[in-house]
Amino acid sequence: MESKPYFETVKSFADVPITEDGVETHSFLEASDGLVKLFDLLGSGVFGFVQADIRGNIGGVRSRYQNASASSITLENLVRSETSTEQHRHATGCLVRLTRGLTFLCKALQHMQNEPSTELHVCFKRAYDEVLRHHHSFIVRSLAAVAVRAVPYRRDFIARISQGGDREKFDSELGKWLAGLDVIVKRLKAFIEEGGYGRI
Repeated sequence: MESKPYFETVKSFADVPITEDGVETHSFLEASDGLVKLFDLLGSGVFGFVQADIRGNIGGVRSRYQNASASSITLENLVRSETSTEQHRHATGCLVRLTRGLTFLCKALQHMQNEPSTELHVCFKRAYDEVLRHHHSFIVRSLAAVAVRAVPYRRDFIARISQGGDREKFDSELGKWLAGLDVIVKRLKAFIEEGGYGRI
């Protein structure tokens, strides 16, 4: 039995509602959960440290949402609420790191989509250098360099995500997914940095 293509099995960031109050927390967490599964498709524990970090940060944001749902309907309200009532701002820190991880993956996949002849490891290396490198120590950078080299070939990765589905439909769905993610991470980056909550 053939598996459904990846983008048909997870919530798309394109479907996460954004209102004047901000990005809806529940839908964002659902889409983020789906994104963690994408790392499994990279195979052999590639970027396992990024995947574990993203999973832990999703958990931190989800915990705050579950414990203070009325004041956490949007991510922006979750941060405002936590920073005004809590001394230890765990969920805010988790959202900052989660936004970094999402920005990294978004940029890597945008490079992949915009540069069809560039191998995937080059796309991930460029995204790592743009987003995460300056946040990491020499040791973590060394681990990242090894992980980047272990990224599968572009054709293999696309075959894993598309699961044999129509290539044009895959490109279209990936485009929508990335466009939705790009809007969200840019919005969160501006909110976080302008509000003095952290640096992406």
